[in-house]
Amino acid sequence: MSIILKSQAELEKMYCAGQVVWQVLNELRGMVKPGVSTMDLERAAEKRCAASGARPAFKNYQGYPCVLCASINEEVVHGIPSPRRKLAEGDIISLDFGVALDGYYADAAVTVPVGEIAAETQRLLEVTRESLDRAIEQVRPGRRLSDISHAVESWTTEHGFSVVRDFVGHGIGTKMHEEPQLPNFGAPGHGLRLEPGMVLAIEPMINAGAPEVELREDKWTAVTRDGRRSAHFEHTVAVTAGGPWILTRPKEVSGPSW
Repeated sequence: MSIILKSQAELEKMYCAGQVVWQVLNELRGMVKPGVSTMDLERAAEKRCAASGARPAFKNYQGYPCVLCASINEEVVHGIPSPRRKLAEGDIISLDFGVALDGYYADAAVTVPVGEIAAETQRLLEVTRESLDRAIEQVRPGRRLSDISHAVESWTTEHGFSVVRDFVGHGIGTKMHEEPQLPNFGAPGHGLRLEPGMVLAIEPMINAGAPEVELREDKWTAVTRDGRRSAHFEHTVAVTAGGPWILTRPKEVSGPSW
């Protein structure tokens, strides 16, 4: 396994890319309401990305057709935007977006409620986001990779939800996907030891029901096999001597990850 450590200058470039991702996702969050189509969100993301001078990371990546992944309700990840998919009151939508800027990538995701949602669904969103917070806390020199994985799984299962096992987080840098792969499950104390300069895209994907997923006919959209809802939160995070540095939000923002 070849892990690429980033210099401070490289981390600063990734931070600049991360700020584009943060700005786009927050603009999209503000657009989410009943009647909006996922293609409306796609067009807004593409326009804002072009204005920033960044290149969308997802479009044409292994044939993916859009700049945004927009996954509704039982869709776990990689939902393809469409003018026919319109949001309805009570839905949830995962917005996953990444860019390349000055040769470096950043990637993040947030799941957003559409109007008022059921209490159980709200709890799913909260627990998933909290599992990301707990995972980020493990991003410190000397910790093990599986300490991050265990932080997600332990918090999730404690609250009665399940971790998707078919998709994982990943290293990120001059490529969208670098080593190592980062599962959201596993016992603590295993795997490589974290070092300053490592950068990880940490992305809990958590189901209200069973963990199994399957692909729709488009060969991209992953859905829960039991049809229950799924939530997805993600940040690009660097290991530094001073602790975790979330590259996909402004430095002045503190507290919960989203």
